[in-house]
Amino acid sequence: MKDAEHYIRLAAKDGHTRSGMILGIRLALVGLRELAITDPEKYHRDLVVYVETDRCLPDAIELVTGCRLGNRALKFRDMGKMAAVFLDRRSNRAVRLAAKESGHRRAQEMFATLEKEEALQAGYRALPDADLFAKRTVRVALAPEDVPGYWAPRVLCDGCGEGIAFGRELIVGRRTLCRACSGQNYYELL
Repeated sequence: MKDAEHYIRLAAKDGHTRSGMILGIRLALVGLRELAITDPEKYHRDLVVYVETDRCLPDAIELVTGCRLGNRALKFRDMGKMAAVFLDRRSNRAVRLAAKESGHRRAQEMFATLEKEEALQAGYRALPDADLFAKRTVRVALAPEDVPGYWAPRVLCDGCGEGIAFGRELIVGRRTLCRACSGQNYYELL
């Protein structure tokens, strides 16, 4: 498996990689090691990763593992945390890693003479994994329709007429509705 510095160089924009990406890359590498995945390029069809923030972490996970929203192997659950669950579908083993706040503080203390972002970048490169991440073994119930490669026929919403994929339709009374027409939308029609 490639090391953190390899991915940090790949992620560099304008000559450097932001601290959140460095932390996310480190988290992704720990997740793979915990599941004994040494070649994520060959394994990503059997790996599903749930990210709990929409900040740098999903980009880092995609870079390291190859799991993407587009291949349905990256899942987003907005918990507002720098954390991810790595699920090995072959063994059904899963591990959740969360960034420790103490690691954030420790990075700044170690490099107190640097500006905050630079201190975090340096600290996240230098600190041991155990100082940066809390690790827990977990169980994830992956619904059949959430499995990468799942296929279901598209159906039309009786409310708006739009197509609904991946079994996401709801039956309300005798009507087939999308989540928006059933009242679960995140936007308001004007």
